Amino acid sequence: MARHLDLLTANDTQGEYPQSYYAAAATPLPPFPTAQGDLRCDICVVGGGFTGLSSALHLAERGYDVILMDAQRVGFGASGRNGGQAGMGQRLEQDELETMLGKAHARQLWDIGKQSVDLVRRLSTDPLMDCAFHDGIVHAEHRARNVGHSLDYAKKLQDEYEYDLVRGLDREEMHHLVGSTAYHGGTIDLGSGHIDPLRFALGLARMAQAAGVRLFENSKVTEVTEASPAQVTTDGATIRADHVVLACNGYLGGLNGRVAARVMPINNFIVATEPMSPEQQEALVRNNHAVADSKFVVNYFRFSDDHRLLFGGAETYGYRFPSDIRKLVSKPMLEIFPQLKGTRLDYAWGGTLAITMNRMPHFERVAGNVLSLSGYSGHGLALATLAGQIAAETIAGQAERFDIMASVPTRRFPGGASLRSPLLVLAMLWFSLRDKV
Repeated sequence: MARHLDLLTANDTQGEYPQSYYAAAATPLPPFPTAQGDLRCDICVVGGGFTGLSSALHLAERGYDVILMDAQRVGFGASGRNGGQAGMGQRLEQDELETMLGKAHARQLWDIGKQSVDLVRRLSTDPLMDCAFHDGIVHAEHRARNVGHSLDYAKKLQDEYEYDLVRGLDREEMHHLVGSTAYHGGTIDLGSGHIDPLRFALGLARMAQAAGVRLFENSKVTEVTEASPAQVTTDGATIRADHVVLACNGYLGGLNGRVAARVMPINNFIVATEPMSPEQQEALVRNNHAVADSKFVVNYFRFSDDHRLLFGGAETYGYRFPSDIRKLVSKPMLEIFPQLKGTRLDYAWGGTLAITMNRMPHFERVAGNVLSLSGYSGHGLALATLAGQIAAETIAGQAERFDIMASVPTRRFPGGASLRSPLLVLAMLWFSLRDKV
């Protein structure tokens, strides 16, 4: 059964980054050691993605003694494989959040979402970083009947949220920005943007190490014992810590059943084309913006700094990656850009992210001294980075932002962790059919 697979190794080789464009283009870090023996720290962070690295960094900057444990390499998971888009707000639009939670709570969530992009933009300028933040995300509507909502939503953000970096796009403006006939209009948000995610993760690791964090790789945590101090166990080490931060997202496995019942891993896939000329790039996406469309199974794309189109999308119904990712992703890519027929695809890779029932992150204090932050549902680059800052301030006694996020109700998947996989198959089949209607 898929649920018994260890997603850390089901599709990847232990201790190695995937054969992605990001891994090929990044300057790798020397491997960190494997944890051995009895260790003691103030805080043990489990997971070396955006949430874990940011938690460790911000905790160390507050003076805590921090150990970070990763089962593979830092930035190995979704944090080093994703589409690189840092979007404003939350995964749900503000009108949905207002209906769900009320205007006051929705406004707090908007502010947190804005802070998340601001944090990524600021961190990207650190001397230990090796990546640039590029402004602009286009939201492209694939149905003409929904363009009116996009235009109204941009106006709502301008009028009710004092956010003037977003504006609506009619069909002509959309075609000027995105060289495809598949879209009928939408919005452009110049406050959001995109970045190389693996370079950003590796930069966070450098910053964390410089701040004094002890980082360990190839150190899979097998158990977290809730006590005071808590105990974190691997095959080779036992770590006693006053606090634990679970920052595992789609790779949580069986570490915590309560969280696993609410956070489901799913896979997504990306291809990178051969390099194009600047003129070819502009003909597809102007001004180096990123694009995400309105399909439930989202198509998302942007250009790398060396002019490759990075196109993500498609879905599969199991946890093992398909044998031919290029073929899988080229289908939606050519539906959007038929002019790319015959273009060489130099890289193709998959990754495991995590979703929740309502597509909002799941923040939970699973014990008095154990925090879990995950379930970003494809909106994690910025929010996961801010989650680390929020975890640090919560442990330091300032839990306001954590409580705002944690008070968003996250329902269990029907059947809990044991039935997530077959239900995912049914749900993805339904929504993929809905996208075609």
